[in-house]
Amino acid sequence: MESFSADYSQARMKFVEAAKAQDGYVQRIGHPARGPDGAELSMDIAWFGDRSASKVLVTFSGVHGVEAFFGSGVQIEWMRRGENRRLPQDAAALLVHAVNPYGFAWLRRANENNVDLNRNWIDFDGPLPVNAQYEEIAQDLCPSDWSPEAQAGAGVRLSRWRQRNGDRALMQAVMGGQWCHPDGLSYGGAAPSWSRKVLTDVLKSHLAGAAHVAIVDFHTGLGPHGYAEPIIHRRRDDPGFVRTRSWIGAAATSIYGGGSVSAEISGDALSAIQALFPKTVVDAVALECGVQAPDKVGAALRADNWLHAHGDPTAPEAAGVKKLIREAFHSDSLDWQGMALGQGLAACRAALGGLSLPLD
Repeated sequence: MESFSADYSQARMKFVEAAKAQDGYVQRIGHPARGPDGAELSMDIAWFGDRSASKVLVTFSGVHGVEAFFGSGVQIEWMRRGENRRLPQDAAALLVHAVNPYGFAWLRRANENNVDLNRNWIDFDGPLPVNAQYEEIAQDLCPSDWSPEAQAGAGVRLSRWRQRNGDRALMQAVMGGQWCHPDGLSYGGAAPSWSRKVLTDVLKSHLAGAAHVAIVDFHTGLGPHGYAEPIIHRRRDDPGFVRTRSWIGAAATSIYGGGSVSAEISGDALSAIQALFPKTVVDAVALECGVQAPDKVGAALRADNWLHAHGDPTAPEAAGVKKLIREAFHSDSLDWQGMALGQGLAACRAALGGLSLPLD
């Protein structure tokens, strides 16, 4: 599984090398922050095909930084296999690597300001969404005291809350998004993030002339080990849901209505991007690949949140937390990598097939 990488720097190097080897147009967009080793960070773009193509396949890796291993591996393997040479007539491909390069480098789901990029695409000039259930458990989710005694007490209170309200309610409370606690989980921010602004510019400049766009956005952390659930960010009665499911497959779920492994979220990128191009047919799928059980993922997220809010992520003791969160969102197992890579490539091929279907 040589297309998977050990860290951000290696992934970026492999991505750029693979794109150049296939004669792709490569663009580097530098990020203002640095990685833990002082290395420069960037969002990187690879384009294949005619810039005037009316149909475009778009793939994202690393919207949630630490989850980037999956999407990066698929993008690199897609290029190494020469899939770009099999683009349908009048089709092109845009690969966006490390949408959140800071999170990828630092092994964080959030960005440099603790912002969850998939809660950041809201209208900040209007009223912010309210997550009342998050408020009930905010202090126990992200306590400033991380001593064993404090963790045990918070764990008991969170367990009691879950018993009263149910597992699904806890998922919705934690992952639905919140805009009141800058040092908490699933924080949507107070303004558009660097990644949101840069990605918006990239998409507008590359997709302005497209009539049909198919997006595959790679994520990990939710669902059964090694299974990549295709999630469509439209309601089931939306014609766009039906159209997208026609090419991604009947196993596709909707982010709405409780049928997906995901919570219903506000401020997600895929919904906002569809609205950015009102005259373009945009089909978008989030491919969510499970790694570990939900309790382990939640524990890793809480530990990493405390580390960056109240601890020292550069201290030697931080390595244990970083090991936890990396293992929650990526597996070095060849079995997992094989399953993830196969499903990821299949989703890209299905998206290209969808671009070949006639539009009503």
